[in-house]
Amino acid sequence: MTSHDDATAAAAFAGPGGSGAAAAGSETETAAGPAAAAVGASPRAALITGGSRGIGLEIARALAADGFALTLSARSPEPLEAAAAELAATGAQVIAVAADASEPDDLDRLLAAHEQRWGRLDALVMNAGMGHGSLIAETPLRRVDKHYTLNVRGTFALLSSALPLLRETAASDPRGARVIALASLAGLMAEPGLAAYSATKAAVVSLCEALCAEEGANGVSATAICPGYVDTDMAAWKHDEIPASEMIKAADVAELAVSLTRLSRNAAVPVLAVHRAGGGLRGA
Repeated sequence: MTSHDDATAAAAFAGPGGSGAAAAGSETETAAGPAAAAVGASPRAALITGGSRGIGLEIARALAADGFALTLSARSPEPLEAAAAELAATGAQVIAVAADASEPDDLDRLLAAHEQRWGRLDALVMNAGMGHGSLIAETPLRRVDKHYTLNVRGTFALLSSALPLLRETAASDPRGARVIALASLAGLMAEPGLAAYSATKAAVVSLCEALCAEEGANGVSATAICPGYVDTDMAAWKHDEIPASEMIKAADVAELAVSLTRLSRNAAVPVLAVHRAGGGLRGA
């Protein structure tokens, strides 16, 4: 099972998570870096959910270093503002918009804030998600519903609403526009005790494949990045089996995400599996 970064931590399995399934918030423009002052400058722009910590924040750092203007989102305002302030201190152009990634109204507000500030969407990074481990026979349906609402329904809603701006951006940029969704190796292969999580991440993989099929001609493509265990605080529950020193680094995932934004529109990468070295090609 992988760990990514916008969810409610659960007792048995503090899975992918940090800020994904609660209240909405406000928009704050933290800084306008040097590029904003350039006459006629129109930097590429990325929107990142689950961006206040872990993999999401690491991707934000990497995109900012590559010149992207950023809209950073998570459900909890305080860590989100701290993350945005960190990025702004490096000269990044960033706004912070607290939003619940499972609520369509919040997602519409998030997209509106992004479009109003940047006017384009070159990279949509969907990192919000949650996970809780339990056997199928021991998983209540309310837990399945929570996984589905955030990991699948929220992801679908954000992608659907963002498509007009993604298409518009792709039409004006020869590189096209990219959707990057954080899925999991658990969405590609079975792991005991992760059925509800795995099923929703398999749906994210399928959604990315469908987007490539439907929108490739418009210059919009999607990639489901499917890592094994990533060394973030949300994977700490696994340290008794896999030392942190042997886990995939969040910076590895971020490097892959940024690399995708550098490809031409002719290159589609629907699924990108990231195995842990030494972990074999079955399992995380």
